[in-house]
Amino acid sequence: MDAASASLTTLGVAAMLVSYILMMITSWKEDYAWGLCTLFLPPLSYLYGLARLDKAGDAWIVAIVGWLLIWFGLG
Repeated sequence: MDAASASLTTLGVAAMLVSYILMMITSWKEDYAWGLCTLFLPPLSYLYGLARLDKAGDAWIVAIVGWLLIWFGLG
C-alpha cells in the first residue's frame, strides 16, 4: 500500500468514526433508548439515521464521504 492510499484509508476511517459520534449525539438527544441502541448496536444507529434524515442527515453525509475515501484508498 502506498502513502496516498494509506492516507485516504486513514481519513476514511476517521470520517466514519466522526459520523458514528455524530449519530450517537443525535440519537441520545432524541431518546434514551435510541442512544443505548447506538452505543451497543452501531449498524442499527444508521438505520435510525435513515428514518430520521432531518436530524441525522449530517452524520449520513460524513459517513458517505468516509466510505468514498475508504473505497478510493483501497481501489
